[in-house]
Amino acid sequence: MKLGGGKEWFTAAELAELDLPGLRKTKRKVNELADERGWKFLTNDAGEPLARPRQARGGGTEYHIDVLPAATRSALVARGVGAVAHVASKPETRAASMWGWFEAQNEKTQGEARKRAQIVALVETYERVGLTRSAAVASTAARSAVAASTLWGWLALLDGVSPADRLPYLAPRRAGGAAAADIDARAWQLFLSDYLRPEKPTLSECFRRTQAWAAANGIELPHQRTFNRRLDKLDQRIVVAKRAGAEALRRMLPSQQRSVAELHAMEAVNIDGHKFDVFCRYPDGRIARPLMIAIQDVYSRKMLAWRVAESENAIDTRLAFAELFKTWGIPRHCLLDNGRAFASKWITGGAPNRFRFKVKDDEPLGLLTALGIVIHWATPFRGQSKPIERAFKDLTDIIARHPATHGAYTGHKPDAKPENYGDAAVPIEDFKRLVEVGIAAHNARVGRRTETARGRFSFDQVFAESYAAAPIGKATPEQLRIALLAAEQQTCDRSTAEIRLEGNRYWSPALHAHAGKRVTVRFNPDNLHEEVHVYANNGEFIATAEIIDKTGFFDKESAGKRRKQEADWRRQVRDATKLEDLLSIGAVASMLSDEPEPLDMPEATVVRPVRMRGQTAAALKPVSEVAPHQPAPEVVDRMTSAMERLRIVR
Repeated sequence: MKLGGGKEWFTAAELAELDLPGLRKTKRKVNELADERGWKFLTNDAGEPLARPRQARGGGTEYHIDVLPAATRSALVARGVGAVAHVASKPETRAASMWGWFEAQNEKTQGEARKRAQIVALVETYERVGLTRSAAVASTAARSAVAASTLWGWLALLDGVSPADRLPYLAPRRAGGAAAADIDARAWQLFLSDYLRPEKPTLSECFRRTQAWAAANGIELPHQRTFNRRLDKLDQRIVVAKRAGAEALRRMLPSQQRSVAELHAMEAVNIDGHKFDVFCRYPDGRIARPLMIAIQDVYSRKMLAWRVAESENAIDTRLAFAELFKTWGIPRHCLLDNGRAFASKWITGGAPNRFRFKVKDDEPLGLLTALGIVIHWATPFRGQSKPIERAFKDLTDIIARHPATHGAYTGHKPDAKPENYGDAAVPIEDFKRLVEVGIAAHNARVGRRTETARGRFSFDQVFAESYAAAPIGKATPEQLRIALLAAEQQTCDRSTAEIRLEGNRYWSPALHAHAGKRVTVRFNPDNLHEEVHVYANNGEFIATAEIIDKTGFFDKESAGKRRKQEADWRRQVRDATKLEDLLSIGAVASMLSDEPEPLDMPEATVVRPVRMRGQTAAALKPVSEVAPHQPAPEVVDRMTSAMERLRIVR
């Protein structure tokens, strides 16, 4: 496209390609701007239209340079492309300012300006066909339902204004009342501090308290509506944070949407507990609301395993996982919250990021940790963090409000109790069957609007399709046994090597090699009278220990069994001793030498003189012969005197 100097007519495509200031950058956007500003209806001072059909192949519309904003026209002249008769600095500066103001107005104001521009263009059309201005104004007023005086006022506003700059001049300028009344700074501070509280006091009550304080301090306040308007201008995030709290402030952010497209069936599961709003009767006559511990596949949202219990506990959690492993396999990831059951060392023991209970280096690995399942902790009190929460909502309608629970439904909160509250209680076994049927219906319902079901399939169908092609980790019998057994750290007795657990004693001969040491005991918490399996801290299997039963005081049969056990114990020790091939004590004595070796006495090289004291010293005879090299008497006397003083001090 070639543009020469002195060009006055431009198409939308040409204007977009020139990338001019004040215009949009695409042909479509330039056409939208032309429609918004009514370029097709504008005329010059001579009444000539500033838009015309393009006389070239492809047709279209061409716009005169006078319809363009002042900044755009100036840029065209500077580039030597467009030609205008005169470009004045002051009017163009005012026009640019007017357009800046116009762009900042709302859609209602801009729409009103465009409507007025069309009415003014109709006046000019009447003038072009031969009517006088007065007749044109009268005809336009009658046709547009606008007073003639109003039309004359609009025409006066446009006197000397370029047709391209009419919209800012025609836009309504409603003052919106007098200037805002001033509020005393201290009064506003008191009012705002009183209003922004978690108790959520009403604006009227806060204003009355502020008004009473202002009257006592001789301060005049404006009307309450002034406080209300100023409060409306306050950052609403501050109002929500101070009055509703941090959670309400968090909800002001757009929610996070997580995709599961990169997952497959059984790659990740999430587990949670749900307390049903139904009264159930247990075999011992107690009436309580049961709780379900459920495991859901994250990819398909299918409920895979569940247990109905009285409370959220580690035992039923472990059994739910055992059902999952046995039926479907072992997942790679597990999302769970920080409840006491899920954070139990039986389930997540050994996980370094477990945030409940004390984590010890030597604690036994929990079920998930031992199987290499990556544990992810959900944010506490954040329902949307776990997809299973949505399933619990569906199960409330399917199960809790089922006709079979008529009279047993409690309502979802204390102030939502039905009229027949407490009239009946469902037997717990019947309720478990109802849960099984309800979950099956929940999984089989088609038309699920999830990312993977796409509004057409059921959770069962999505799971089955992915499960057939996905790599699934299957559980071995040993892994299932670990899932069915709980683990505890215990210390073998230093003397007997027996293990004490929950008031019971367990023992095996192989435990004597670990007497006084800590071992891991895996047991069935549902039946502590069964045998237990003992492992070293490095995971090595030691032995299976039997329970040591208590016996009656005069039980002869038990006493006979004890004598037989002791005899077998002694025989085993004798057999083990023979295997060591020990020497007799005589052979040991003969091999050892019974003559002591001569001592190597060292010879003293420095001799300390010793002088006798007391009566023994007085009875000694004087030596007639002087010893060679005898020290001088005065030296000996001084040494003796010093020794005496040392003895006295001691």
